[in-house]
Amino acid sequence: MTAPLNGIKVIEIGTLIAAPFAARLMAEFGAEVIKIEAMGQGDPLRKWRKLHEGTSLWWYLQSRNKKSLALDLKSPEGLDLIKQLLGDADVLIENLRPGGLGWDVLHALNPKLTLVRISGYGQTGPYRDRPGFGAIGEAMGGIRYTTGNPDSPPARVGVSLGDSLASLHGVIGALMSLLRVKTGQGDGQIVDVSLAESVFNLMESLVPEYDMLGHVCERSGGALPGIAPSNTYLTADGAYVVIAGNSDPIYKRLMTTIGRADLAEAPEFAHNDGRAAKSSLLDAAITHWTSSLPIDQVLSALEAAEVPAGRIYSVADIFSDPHYQARDMLLTAELPGGVSVKMPGIVPKLSQTPGGVNWQGPTLGQHTDEILGSLGLAGADIQRLKSTGVVQ
Repeated sequence: MTAPLNGIKVIEIGTLIAAPFAARLMAEFGAEVIKIEAMGQGDPLRKWRKLHEGTSLWWYLQSRNKKSLALDLKSPEGLDLIKQLLGDADVLIENLRPGGLGWDVLHALNPKLTLVRISGYGQTGPYRDRPGFGAIGEAMGGIRYTTGNPDSPPARVGVSLGDSLASLHGVIGALMSLLRVKTGQGDGQIVDVSLAESVFNLMESLVPEYDMLGHVCERSGGALPGIAPSNTYLTADGAYVVIAGNSDPIYKRLMTTIGRADLAEAPEFAHNDGRAAKSSLLDAAITHWTSSLPIDQVLSALEAAEVPAGRIYSVADIFSDPHYQARDMLLTAELPGGVSVKMPGIVPKLSQTPGGVNWQGPTLGQHTDEILGSLGLAGADIQRLKSTGVVQ
């Protein structure tokens, strides 16, 4: 089957998370992604987190299906090679400081090119030149303020959420621009993605509630403010379960299941506004029940009652879960030396043209000869560029 992005050529000039993750998503669905890396060490992600024989396990995941071209980004010959690659490319994804490669030059070189620019604060505005990482985007975007317990400092969500959200917005923008180009509606354009705005875009009703009511959404731990009952509850065996009993019929089934028919039938709790006003009372009743049973019994009872609930998964829980396995969300990959390791599966799942993994993250400059050969350079020319330090 032909992958949905087959025939799409993507050039990635990015490091670490935001631009590389966006390019990885496109590579998984068939785009030819050429990752341009600096000479010597390449993308710093190669040395981040846990390593296998000197290379990050994250690197093998983040760069799967990509081709690596190592060159001197500042040399005139290196810049000329990049321009040649961009001459017939569909998308350039970068997370350089604002400014970066000149759009006028790129657009004149290839009018059909879509340029995805991911930065901390966007290409315009008073903060455009500030350095921005995902953590700062999360702080400015509003999610850090609302994350954690009320009596604790704002917390990190546990992963680089700001970067990943910017990646997703970058891919969405790239696909919308590509659709415009491929249907003959116009030329390529700039997709300007800010880490802070990508987070801000997820903040639900934060803005109108503040503007109209002066309401500032505060940290609420595991609860869902203004919607009840919906919280995280402790079970008898020390596990935590998330229970969302917040629609009217589900609420009644939940209260009946925990032996509180009185709360199920109380007129004041018939609708969410009444329940939200007494959420502490309802949470106490639910906790009394969950704390008397192990989590498996809690989940079994709630499943039988058709009440949405689930344990809070650790990665160990994910590995042992049959649903993850049934949906191919844990794929076996082979690393250099023949070592097998599990990697995350492909999301989303397309019924006719699914994505896939063809190879793991490449070694630095692994595809240099192949890529330069595709530009028409002879072997002797490639060797000269290597010997003069233009490529690796």
